[in-house]
Amino acid sequence: MLSALELTQALIHCPSVTPKEAGALALLEDRLKALGFTTHRVAFSEQGTPDVENLYARIGNGAPYLVFAGHTDVVPAGERALWRFDPFGGEIADGMIWGRGASDMKGAIAAFVAAAAAYIGVHKTLKGSIGLLLTGDEEGTAVNGTAKLLAWAAARGERFDHCLVGEPTSAKVLGDTLKIGRRGSLTGRLVVHGKQGHVAYPRRAENPIPALLRMLDTLLAAPLDAGTAHFESSNLEIVTIDVGNAAANVIPSAVQARFNVRFNDIWAPQTLAAEIERRATDAAQGARYELTFEPCNAVAFVTMPDRFTELVAQAITARTGMKPEISTSGGTSDARFVRAHCPVVEFGPLGATAHMADEHVAVSDLEALTDIYRDILERYFG
Repeated sequence: MLSALELTQALIHCPSVTPKEAGALALLEDRLKALGFTTHRVAFSEQGTPDVENLYARIGNGAPYLVFAGHTDVVPAGERALWRFDPFGGEIADGMIWGRGASDMKGAIAAFVAAAAAYIGVHKTLKGSIGLLLTGDEEGTAVNGTAKLLAWAAARGERFDHCLVGEPTSAKVLGDTLKIGRRGSLTGRLVVHGKQGHVAYPRRAENPIPALLRMLDTLLAAPLDAGTAHFESSNLEIVTIDVGNAAANVIPSAVQARFNVRFNDIWAPQTLAAEIERRATDAAQGARYELTFEPCNAVAFVTMPDRFTELVAQAITARTGMKPEISTSGGTSDARFVRAHCPVVEFGPLGATAHMADEHVAVSDLEALTDIYRDILERYFG
């Protein structure tokens, strides 16, 4: 029987820091081929971004078609001295497996592959199809990964009925949270221009910093909205304020700030940018400024609760004894691309240590997650 723990350990051994494949997709392809999956390794490119390898696998030919989506890429390990064990060692200690990607999200991928193996081992003739969409740039620019892999699959005539994404959604204990949507993400840059001069002669200069502070205060003063039925209110956070002035006796010529907004389904990137521009203009009071926004491929979305959502929730409850909270919290994920192709929900292990030093997941949670994924397959095709 294929072991989720052993597969998680083998995947952690692959230092697949975005956008490196580092053997992770090759390992999964070998395992999936052995189970009878038809696999395709597909690489995508775009000017100004790194090439990315992806993996698509399918077993079965009919409907319904349940596809699992995930990413084998991980964030950098950071300073080695902060880790108890080698971040790519996959050490098993204290009932945990430790290493970069254990939580986000090599553990979930391994659990689903193990669940699929167990299901296929019993059901020799499938009543539908099981697939996997695996990418290597979810933690990066997300340009040459899931979005393009979905388009590639659609061009081949692949049609998915439902998707399960294995992001680490659980907050405190495995099974407490099931995500049916995500907020969007928009990043902006505000530059205010002034006139450089001596601090002792302020009338000969124009200090841009007070104007920037006034504009930022206006952006933060009033909430963007009051939230919606499935989302909390949108949130703007200032992430940097930069002058680059090394002298205490010089009024700078310019100052800039960057901010990020996590927005709900009231807004589209264009309407949100327009509202921020309106507020900035009102507060500028004649100050010269530039407001620009980075390209946005992360819009807010929600999968309205339905029979599939309930099926997944029932499988979680059957194994854990708890009813998961239906949530749209957290950052972005590749589910935002999947939602254009089929209904999508997200469920996976605890995310408390994701992106941290000493990232880990409980061995017992890996086993339970495998059981839950197996139950989802049974209920879905049953």
